[in-house]
Amino acid sequence: MGVKVISVLENILQANEQVAAENRARLDAAGVYAINMMSSPGAGKTALIEQTLRALSPQVRIGMINGDTTAASMDAERGAQAGAQAVHINTGGNCHLEAHMVRQALAALDLSALDLIIVENVGNLVCPAGWDLGVHARVVVASVTEGADKPYKYPSMYRGADVLVLNKIDLLPYLDFDTEYFLRGVRLLNPEVQVFQVSCRTGEGIQAWSAWLRERAMRNRPVRIR
Repeated sequence: MGVKVISVLENILQANEQVAAENRARLDAAGVYAINMMSSPGAGKTALIEQTLRALSPQVRIGMINGDTTAASMDAERGAQAGAQAVHINTGGNCHLEAHMVRQALAALDLSALDLIIVENVGNLVCPAGWDLGVHARVVVASVTEGADKPYKYPSMYRGADVLVLNKIDLLPYLDFDTEYFLRGVRLLNPEVQVFQVSCRTGEGIQAWSAWLRERAMRNRPVRIR
């Protein structure tokens, strides 16, 4: 008698894809644009979200879904203090957000009062890359403090990105970071990726990044009859 092999991971991913499609349909129906912001720990996702909120509010109404492996909600609180509707998700040690977690967070947000949702994923360059959350764009935040070899070491993350934000460029004069080598690796994996170079400390590049996000959020906004 043969052995029947069941691919548990494949079944889990298929179930995740179904929920992700439901999330995307829910966002589209509400006219809300959503991004999945991913990075390694310490790349500056939360600081970038704060700067984005300052640049876009109040014209763009923003929600934030923060995912972390613990119950610590400091990052979500920072988003709320900067003006976002904020929800914190404790993944219970899971190294990435999944579509069903985002579904629960969407239920806790007033989508009718939002134009944009920023999902701040768990800091990890491996696990989040393979999980569709039902958003419209995947944004990878890299930092010049991490080293220029990250695209070569974590190709799946960079290959699947729609946007790359290279953060902390104000530190370039003090670091041995080869920007040309880094971007060459990114372009080899993902020739069409949109790249922004920013500094959350000085504000350099924030306007261009925010303008890109504003245009997409406003494009999705439905016409509301007063």
